Amino acid sequence: MRLNLPTVLTVARIGAIPLLVAVYYLPLSPSVQNITATTIFIVAALTDWLDGYLARRMGESTAFGAFLDPVADKLLVAAALVMLVQLGRTDALIALVIIGREITISALREWMAELGQLSSVAVHKLGKFKTAAQLVAIPMLLYYDRLLGIDCAVVGTWLIWVATLLTIWSMFYYLRCAWPTIRSS
Repeated sequence: MRLNLPTVLTVARIGAIPLLVAVYYLPLSPSVQNITATTIFIVAALTDWLDGYLARRMGESTAFGAFLDPVADKLLVAAALVMLVQLGRTDALIALVIIGREITISALREWMAELGQLSSVAVHKLGKFKTAAQLVAIPMLLYYDRLLGIDCAVVGTWLIWVATLLTIWSMFYYLRCAWPTIRSS
């Protein structure tokens, strides 16, 4: 395996996860914990865009990077959701739905790839909207205070529910797309 800059950024995103979690176990004031965790999450989320951009721009896409990138994203979101549940900032049901969907669709894509039918569950704009809603809601819930006149706790809570509904909708979309193959297997 050859490491390149995009892959290093993906690995760094995974490395940010223990830092995000550790912030809430350090003897810091709650506001410092929130600001630090929010910053870590946002920087890590931005590396998702950056590593993909660099891989395409530099022509350094690798099979390992293509595999690891979505895994890093899912781990980052799952860790943040678990922390938000622990902090009482979101409901366990939301975390269960979002994490469960990610596991289900990842398994579905792997299975469809083995059957040579991966294109039937290719990434769709609905999944991108779901991801965008999550990546805005989660930092707002990590920050959990007012920012520029916006009550991040309230807006983040609404957005995480929107993200959850989009999560369910996108899961059913992908399952429906795969249904002919599922039914015939």
